[in-house]
Amino acid sequence: MSGPPAPRTADLGDGTYRNPVLDADWSDPDVVRVGEDYYLTASSFGRVPGLPLLHSRDLVNWTLVGHALDRLEPAADFSVPRHDCGVWAPSLRHHAGRFWIFWGDPDHGIQQVNAEDIRGPWTAPHLVKAGKGLIDACPLWDEETGEAYLVHAWARSRSGVKNRLTGHRMSPDGRELLDEGRTLVDADTIPGWFTLEGPKLYRHDGWFWIFAPAGGVETGWQGAFRSREFAGPYEERVVLAQGRTDVNGPHQGGWVRTAAGEDWFLHFQARGAYGRVVHLQPMRWEGGWPVIGDEGEPVLTHRKPDAAEQTVEAPASSDDFPGGRHGRQWQWTANPRPGWTVEHAGDGLRLSCVRTAYAHDLRALPNVLVQRLPAEEFTAETGLTLHSGEPGAKAGLAVLGDAFSWIGLETGPDGVARLVHRYAETVAEHERDAAPERPAPGSHVRLRVEVTRGARCRFHADTGDGAGFRPSGLVFAATPWRWVGALLGLFATAPDGTGPSGTALFTAFRTSR
Repeated sequence: MSGPPAPRTADLGDGTYRNPVLDADWSDPDVVRVGEDYYLTASSFGRVPGLPLLHSRDLVNWTLVGHALDRLEPAADFSVPRHDCGVWAPSLRHHAGRFWIFWGDPDHGIQQVNAEDIRGPWTAPHLVKAGKGLIDACPLWDEETGEAYLVHAWARSRSGVKNRLTGHRMSPDGRELLDEGRTLVDADTIPGWFTLEGPKLYRHDGWFWIFAPAGGVETGWQGAFRSREFAGPYEERVVLAQGRTDVNGPHQGGWVRTAAGEDWFLHFQARGAYGRVVHLQPMRWEGGWPVIGDEGEPVLTHRKPDAAEQTVEAPASSDDFPGGRHGRQWQWTANPRPGWTVEHAGDGLRLSCVRTAYAHDLRALPNVLVQRLPAEEFTAETGLTLHSGEPGAKAGLAVLGDAFSWIGLETGPDGVARLVHRYAETVAEHERDAAPERPAPGSHVRLRVEVTRGARCRFHADTGDGAGFRPSGLVFAATPWRWVGALLGLFATAPDGTGPSGTALFTAFRTSR
């Protein structure tokens, strides 16, 4: 196999960019400008910490600067993985000197957090509206009147309702709703419209605007609705659709105006195992309506926004684990517990081999440390040393989705570590061998996964026997969960029981493209 693909960046270095500007699963993005800085958040579903916070100076180059949610609430509900639940489609706003994020948890209701500084501290989650199926919440503070509003969508899986947007008057402090709510848009009455969701609420040119997608994540379009009154009636228009392009389902995102007065729209494209990648579209107003992209179709390349200069960069994916700590790009698959990581003075991440009865199924484990697939084609590599004489203790590098595969070390009945490679299909409840076991002298190994187009994953290992990296097993095709793309993962487990079970040390996690 040839070496890793040449580096790919959105910024082409000549004043132009190409889409996607975020080539990873930053699902359901929303964006806000404060001065000359832009901030973006995205769905984090059941992973912790949640509500990622990204920063940019030009809408093209982004870095991850933190998270707004330390733990998911109710905490007991997220003590185990709930991969497609949790934080759905957040909205990010700046009002009265504070950042605000509202989101809908489909099983619990609409929540919000706020902070004076984007890096926190953020308030504890506050439940604004309890209920099942309440999703995709967005606030609006009307600077002209001092009134505050909230709009949200519905998940049929929990409520039996969909294709409808509900609006409320809201207290200016964002903590309570002032009425029972009313239907602002019933898309069942609009011919051809279905699965209307993800609303973003704005005030512009004397109109109330709701930017909202419809048609489903794979094949849908972006709509815009306007009314002179918040309560309606609203008229609609399709403002972005795939058309003649290769960008399927371009929709669900946020509108932002630059300090120079330009309008731009960030949205996602659903790409299977890669999740929902983020595109940037130019936007202008014509005849009182927004026109997004190239006359309503997505652009592949375009002039960059008129904004401050910024170096070419992207959210980090490599990690040397300095001081034994992992970087911001990593999340747990459930609320973390003390003892999952072991503090130490050197570099490298030391994970406890957590005892569990579910070690046969990574999808059921809360103690898997994960991050997004960082590109369409890439290589990820790390070193692993297993410090455990407990038979059945194991640790490894995984590609995790509704199906999974991992390669790593497992301690055998004789107390000696061996290289193992396992996988489980979507319908399987237990993992099985993907390749024969191999000796692992010194309980140390270098692990690698090469990912090519179509999220096809080829695992390799170097056991230090002088043969270098050798491929293991067949190619594994990564799969997403229902709403979440596949993830890279690191884990360490041991069989259910009592007493010390050892640790696993991961070093020099590197990705290349």
